[in-house]
Amino acid sequence: MLTECGKLYVVATPIGNLADMSFRAVEVLKQVDLIAAEDTRHVKMLLQHYGITNKLISLHQHNENKASSVLLEKLRAGQSIALVSDAGTPLLSDPGMPLVKMVKDAGLDVVPIPGACALIAALSAAGLPVTQFSFEGFLPRTSSARKAFFSERVLSPKTWVFYESSHRILASLQDMAEILPLDRQIVIARELTKLHETIVKTGLGNALELVEQNDNMRKGEFVVIVDGAVADKKEQIITAEQEKLLKVLLRECSIKTAVAMAVEITGVRKKLLYQAALAMDKEKDA
Repeated sequence: MLTECGKLYVVATPIGNLADMSFRAVEVLKQVDLIAAEDTRHVKMLLQHYGITNKLISLHQHNENKASSVLLEKLRAGQSIALVSDAGTPLLSDPGMPLVKMVKDAGLDVVPIPGACALIAALSAAGLPVTQFSFEGFLPRTSSARKAFFSERVLSPKTWVFYESSHRILASLQDMAEILPLDRQIVIARELTKLHETIVKTGLGNALELVEQNDNMRKGEFVVIVDGAVADKKEQIITAEQEKLLKVLLRECSIKTAVAMAVEITGVRKKLLYQAALAMDKEKDA
């Protein structure tokens, strides 16, 4: 007699407020044979709150390829498994993709149990357009990589969203302010659903000043939402002569110096020239 394969349940958990746990999520976690968790110690507190005593197995970024193979065999043997992250919906900047892909490729069922998600929670309260948006996950760790990241998106008409940590939020905003106009509307959402939840919508310049001056605005977990650019063809391109000048300067100077000199000579906006210089530098290294 063939054993019926088990199902993998992708279960969203609260991002702060435990009351955001859905009834369905609780029932699934009680009924499955095994719960795969990013941090078993962290998840134990949630399970204890709801009286859930099922067995836990660790599935994190350092072991997920090996652990996923083990879990797939358990599913094939008929066991049901729930996948949870530390908070929110698994796979959104959290471990789990190798397991879900492996299970789908094997033709087994993956069942979503929807619930809390910091990305969607922030967008719902942001007051910025959400018909089209892009989620960028966590930003690069270095300043130069972040500036390149911002330069690639400075003219995007879509709203874009990223996560940031407490120890990099100020540096990220400082880098952003070097590339984007200071009046660009952004939303900083921190500690969503928690006691010190804060959602601020303002211009980039004001947001940077707020984070610099208020220690509390550098604490917690952050979702940052950036308004899309307003199309302006005159601001999107530099002339052939300006491009030629910038290329000559880049042969002899650093990007920062070349851009500064080009601004002095041409009067073109610094951010536009900086973006063009980064693109030229990228083409040179390609």
